[in-house]
Amino acid sequence: MMKQIIGAIVGGILIFMWQFVSWGPGEFHYAAQQHTPKQDTILQLLEQQLEGKEGGYMVPRSPKGVSQEEMEKQMEAANGKPWAMISYHKAMDTSMGMNMTRGLLVNILLAWLVIWVIGKYSSNSFSTTLITCLIAGLIAFLNEPYTNFIWFKSFDITASLLDSVASWGLCGVWLGWWLNRK
Repeated sequence: MMKQIIGAIVGGILIFMWQFVSWGPGEFHYAAQQHTPKQDTILQLLEQQLEGKEGGYMVPRSPKGVSQEEMEKQMEAANGKPWAMISYHKAMDTSMGMNMTRGLLVNILLAWLVIWVIGKYSSNSFSTTLITCLIAGLIAFLNEPYTNFIWFKSFDITASLLDSVASWGLCGVWLGWWLNRK
């Protein structure tokens, strides 16, 4: 049991470290969070137009309850024109301590779940562990970032793929060595 706990903690830390580099100093996701010098004007306009109501908005979008025919007409009229997804919040909270703690704990849990799966194998090796971890990363990538990308093109999809492969690859190398050592 101690081997699993240590494996999960170190694996979770490795995933977390990759995420820190990717979102922080590496700026791999910058394309999805670019700066605009007009940010103050845009935020004021959003606050006025959304009447301060927090939420996610798709622009353009049909209102709830319109007929299928009306929705199709609006979709046809919007085809080929600009669109946006807005995630509006009333107040930014720049304290990161609790968010980072939650992220690390989730990564440790994910590493433990993969260790649990690996523990069910009748035999294991370094390469089996590494491949299992890479598969876990690809499942996570394909399930959310990629399926969202199919519909709502994101500008950091390549960075999300890199995150999945690199972070779970690092975890897989660690666990491949740790779980299979004598």
